[in-house]
Amino acid sequence: MGGRLRRGEAIPIGEIFTFLSGLYFRGKLAYARKFGHPPRGLAGTYVITTNCGLVPSDTNMTLPEMQRLAKNQIDLSDKHYCRTLRRSAEEIARNLTKRSRVVLLGSIATGKYVDLLQEVFDEQLLFPVEFVGRGDMSRGGLLLRCAHDDVELNYAPVRGAIRRGTRPPKLMPRRYGAFGNADTSK
Repeated sequence: MGGRLRRGEAIPIGEIFTFLSGLYFRGKLAYARKFGHPPRGLAGTYVITTNCGLVPSDTNMTLPEMQRLAKNQIDLSDKHYCRTLRRSAEEIARNLTKRSRVVLLGSIATGKYVDLLQEVFDEQLLFPVEFVGRGDMSRGGLLLRCAHDDVELNYAPVRGAIRRGTRPPKLMPRRYGAFGNADTSK
């Protein structure tokens, strides 16, 4: 991946983030692609960035663009981050229907993006209730498993939700073969 970027290739941000974070982002992307049903004109999956707001996961990025991402933080005290996230969320919100759901596949335990997204999407901002108490890797594994098994999680509005909870039981380990078949014998 790094070599491709250094050679000047533009690579989809979803692919880059999957490479950088492994299971966590791979699960998010697989799940969102499987169950996302966006209204016309919107992407089914978006990535929260530090300096570009919400970016469709198939948006090509170059090495200089990725380096610019590193200059900002996902932090409510970073005005540029807040401005770009709000602007892109508002643009998406204008294209939603009343029945649209915006499902956040990140942690809701922190306000660093949840609070701002909630201001824009209000009751349309949902999250998987099975996420409460789970860490990043556990959420990624759960999402990958659900995408593979064609099982959609249960959603609840972020507004008024319990944002932290007790840790649920660990998922049983599962390996996936080259063709996506689950091998649970190991």
